[in-house]
Amino acid sequence: MAVSVWIRLVCILGLIGSLTVGATAKQEAGKENRTTPIVQTGIERLLENPDQLKGKRVGLITNQTGVTKDLVHDVDALLARGVNLVAVYGPEHGIRGTEQAGSASGSFQDPKTGLPFYNLYGKTPREIARLFRDVDVVLYDIQDIGSRFYTYISTMAYAMKAAAIEDKPFIVLDRPNPIGGEKVEGPVLDPHFQSFVGLYPIPVRHGMTVGELAGWIKKQYLEKEFRTKAKLTVIPMRGWTREMLFEDTGLPWVPPSPNMPTVDTAEVYPGNGLFEGTNLSEGRGTTRPFEWIGAPYINSWELTQRLNRLELPGVAFREAYFQPAFSKYAGKNIGGVQFYITDRDEYEPVRTALSVMAEVKKQYPRQFSWRNDRWIDKLMGTDAVRKALDQGTAVNEIVSQWQEKLNAFENQRKTFLLYGTE
Repeated sequence: MAVSVWIRLVCILGLIGSLTVGATAKQEAGKENRTTPIVQTGIERLLENPDQLKGKRVGLITNQTGVTKDLVHDVDALLARGVNLVAVYGPEHGIRGTEQAGSASGSFQDPKTGLPFYNLYGKTPREIARLFRDVDVVLYDIQDIGSRFYTYISTMAYAMKAAAIEDKPFIVLDRPNPIGGEKVEGPVLDPHFQSFVGLYPIPVRHGMTVGELAGWIKKQYLEKEFRTKAKLTVIPMRGWTREMLFEDTGLPWVPPSPNMPTVDTAEVYPGNGLFEGTNLSEGRGTTRPFEWIGAPYINSWELTQRLNRLELPGVAFREAYFQPAFSKYAGKNIGGVQFYITDRDEYEPVRTALSVMAEVKKQYPRQFSWRNDRWIDKLMGTDAVRKALDQGTAVNEIVSQWQEKLNAFENQRKTFLLYGTE
């Protein structure tokens, strides 16, 4: 019996040892993945050779997403490399990403570095230009999410124009498009509906990185207005290919704004961001913004059944109930659905969102409404989609109406793409 117990004890100790070794190996592998991402971002490449900024007063446009692979913020990383950083500028939601939609913290002195932090959101290009007068070069490093109405690319465009006004070089430190660089979707913006959520004629899902968009903006617009004063440099990534999902990059995900907590949020946002233009809650004020949509008038299980019967590609729906802490229907229990992406290659966020809107309009014609300010037209970049849905036009027909201009954009953008596929 004693021998048997001893043998069992040895086996248990051996098992514990192997589990410990296995766990240690996994931990080491995890460390390696965290410190050696597949993709090297623009800031990493700049830090390899910061001498190009030597002797220059540098301004940096960034927010909480401006970090190195080791999660060191750009401000700290640049200062550590001896860069003469003299000012930091932030977009909507503020430099630290603390503010809700439509706002940003005011200008202040950073208590950590003593640097002036300026808010650019809500300022015109000429107002921004005045903030650039005391710098010699402007850097831009913010994680975008691939949707036209996400305002960081508008901030970049305004800042590029401001730099041209002041005849200052503008350097974009490129980062991945987290929802991929192959697909484009949605209507191309009609210039009549230009706003800060859509400055230029690009589709809702543009399939470009910020560096590629910057090149497009410079060539299509700034060169015509400012000629040689439009001085753009893009420091491209290494290792990024167009078909990559963000998870493939090995880079850390830092939420770009308070209601963009995960990559899943970014995936649905090109479509579900459009619900901001309706009286449906888009899930703001919950733990699943843009993945949940609903309203007090919705019968959750009926809508879920109807949507799943549509068999929309790459997505399934779950009956969901939630209570927003703020925004639409704050403090009320409401019914709706949660979006589950089942196949990212098949999923079409804009078409899916329009299909949901059409179904809600059909079920609840008296309760469903658009926001009074026609916000949906600004988000869509056209009033044609709203009018077509109001007329009961089939979603497939609505999509076909924007396809010709979408194809033209896709051909035009080829000139500005910096990265290929595997």
